Amino acid sequence: MMMRHDRQPEVVPPAGRPVALFLPSLTGGGAERAIIDAARTLHGDGLIVDLVVASAKGAYRNEVPEGVRLVDLQCRRTASALLPLSQYLNRTNPQALLSALTHANVVAVMARRLAGWKGRLIVSERNTLSSAWGRWSPARRRLQAAVLAQVYRQADGIATVSKGVADDLVELLSLNPATVRVLYNATAAPHLLERAAQPLDDPWLAPGAPPLILGVGRLDPQKDFGTLLRALQLARASLAETPAAQPRLMILGEGPERPSLEAECHSLGLTDHVRFPGFADNPFAWMARAHLFVLSSRFEGLPNVLIQALAVGCPAISTRCPSGPEEILADGRYGVLVPVGDPGALGRAIAAACLKPRGTVDDAAVSPFRPAAVRSVLRDMLQLDVTYQ
Repeated sequence: MMMRHDRQPEVVPPAGRPVALFLPSLTGGGAERAIIDAARTLHGDGLIVDLVVASAKGAYRNEVPEGVRLVDLQCRRTASALLPLSQYLNRTNPQALLSALTHANVVAVMARRLAGWKGRLIVSERNTLSSAWGRWSPARRRLQAAVLAQVYRQADGIATVSKGVADDLVELLSLNPATVRVLYNATAAPHLLERAAQPLDDPWLAPGAPPLILGVGRLDPQKDFGTLLRALQLARASLAETPAAQPRLMILGEGPERPSLEAECHSLGLTDHVRFPGFADNPFAWMARAHLFVLSSRFEGLPNVLIQALAVGCPAISTRCPSGPEEILADGRYGVLVPVGDPGALGRAIAAACLKPRGTVDDAAVSPFRPAAVRSVLRDMLQLDVTYQ
């Protein structure tokens, strides 16, 4: 087990028991970024914060905030972190433990029992499980739901990232609604604006360049970037008489669908108008400069990238997928919502946006996701025995 000591904290935290947050790894993803944001929020209030990971590998390792203690359990798989995590709980006795992602939640519950640890455990669910399990057989879904319900009932509370995820989880696992609370991600943090202001030198951002459409996410079926590619083709075709308004598309992210997406891009004749740069450690600088951000997902829990785009001033279009976008965009008040998997509707929305100057974003859209708004719920769920400064 390794604890990082190579960086000095910005502040000297008070003596006492830490608050622990548990993740499988620091691989680039919405859940990982959200937990890092939670660690930043808690540490900024003067708490000792341990970010405990089964493996410290991943693109977000360098984003762990100064002063947050990174505890690497050095496990190849999350399941093998059971014993090391229980040993950490026995040795450190944190005030509370917040875990994220379903398989990590299961390990956290089991580690607590193995250690006999009496601290408060909150598990957090990030996705609509009924959608994530959609391709499973009914028998497998019933078995998984029964097992997960038994595990989650052993936690002191269950946090979900949106009301849609909460409603889905209660129904799917037959949980007591009183044990499930919405804990939004503290995604719209001040540091986003600092990172968004970092310079970018790219010909697609030159003055007079065509509108840039931005997508961000793992290249996998959930994000449905294939529909976004088809929507781009339709948008460009509808704008054939106004070439200056014909958009280009950049998709930041990496994943198993890269070969098929690149092949589809070629077949649609979009090779010169679409780029796949891979994972970007600072997508916010692109968000701040794009004409439009588009979320094409089939399902989400609470899409952090949508909040982040709005937070740095980028107008957005999203599918009305379960769940999160309707809550974030207030049923269309703060951005356009289109049906899931409908390239025609998405293409029309993109074309309409490209015919107009870049829009503005109402600050009220992101106020529920600022650290100040999230802090009180986080503190209440974890029942921290400290006074915030």
